[in-house]
Amino acid sequence: MAFPIHRPRRLRRTELLRSFVRETRLSPDGFVYPLFVCPGKGVRKEVRSMPGVFNLSIDQAVKEAREAKALGIPSIILFGLPEKKDEAATGAWAEDGIVQQATRAIKAEVKDVLVMGDVCLCEYMSHGHCGIVKKSSQPQTLGFTSVGAAGAATASETEYEIANDPSLEILAKTAVSQARAGIDIIAPSDMMDGRIAAIRKALDDAGFANIPILSYAAKFASGFYGPFREAADSAPQFGDRRSYQMDGANLREAMREIALDLDEGADMIMVKPAIAYLDVIAEARRRFDVPVAAYQVSGEYAMIQAAAQNNWIDRDRVMMESLQSIYRAGASIILTYFAKDAAKLLA
Repeated sequence: MAFPIHRPRRLRRTELLRSFVRETRLSPDGFVYPLFVCPGKGVRKEVRSMPGVFNLSIDQAVKEAREAKALGIPSIILFGLPEKKDEAATGAWAEDGIVQQATRAIKAEVKDVLVMGDVCLCEYMSHGHCGIVKKSSQPQTLGFTSVGAAGAATASETEYEIANDPSLEILAKTAVSQARAGIDIIAPSDMMDGRIAAIRKALDDAGFANIPILSYAAKFASGFYGPFREAADSAPQFGDRRSYQMDGANLREAMREIALDLDEGADMIMVKPAIAYLDVIAEARRRFDVPVAAYQVSGEYAMIQAAAQNNWIDRDRVMMESLQSIYRAGASIILTYFAKDAAKLLA
């Protein structure tokens, strides 16, 4: 056997060498830490399906934001659990809404933190959908999977639909309300067509032309969202969200969604979920010269936590490997529930 001229293992001998030649370097600079804010005081209620993640009252959210900033994490994103829900998502756009209150409190107590506002309606709607529900005039569905005995859609399946254009007004009002409260970045996650243009116009008209939009541009209808719906109390009361969130089989459609959002005024784009859609992240990075974010969602987090609790995997190693894969695929911004733990290891 000929003596090998090329020996890549030379650069793998020690951790010092490996780190010296490492191509992908994770940093807390690109992390966004999600927080679930609820009414009350002194509330720190762990989410059953997301060990280490909590529903937090505003005072506790301020503490979490302060700790994240001290670890070098520059940004948090707020999700709200309102005191009551209705069919107009009033809690989403009210000036004294839970996210608006939390934003003011965090901004007053924690300096130099970027606060993102998730702009969606599902947490605030009594039915749990991301837009206004109305009677359907056409036989389209909310993505129901139940069928009748002969394979035809059941009556309940075709009775309702999400009204796209009327929902845009509420989304735009929510964005403006959050901007008034001090939100630094508006992050719409509803997947209504035309929402970026509606939000951009509303922000500009209200004097917030400098507030950037991070669009959940390629948000897929995914089974990985289950734990989030417990954390945010946002599960749909009927049907599902497949009629407005993307089909997970469609890469080319994802690129079209991103291009449309950028044309409407988005400044940054996001792919969600992350690990099951690394190819989408990579293609977005290749095609578009804007910051690309990815959301390591609740199910991805919960699987790692559950496997680690059963001693099936090395939690810290798999956590860091998963984050590295997202960054390597092309996301320079990562929304992750592991943000604090990963920042501690990186330090």
